Amino acid sequence: MKTTLELPDDLLIAAKTVAAQRRTTLRAMVEHALRRELAPAEALENPDPDKFEIGPFGILRLKRRPGETVTREQIKAIQDEIDEDELQRALHPNRP
Repeated sequence: MKTTLELPDDLLIAAKTVAAQRRTTLRAMVEHALRRELAPAEALENPDPDKFEIGPFGILRLKRRPGETVTREQIKAIQDEIDEDELQRALHPNRP
């Protein structure tokens, strides 16, 4: 089904840039994001139970360890890796 979305210019530019970097389409990214947002919390996969836990709202979060500091850069790198893995699974569902 076709639909029209109105997005702020800066968001559209950023999304198209990321899509190009990932060698995918804006359409695939929007579909992936919507599927991820609509998935029930129990359907979420924990890619590394030693590092992550699924919080009360179904959001994946880092496990806290005493004395350890987590930086925004670490969080961004982890999220980028997870997003790329999910995107590749969505684009190529028959790959292992």
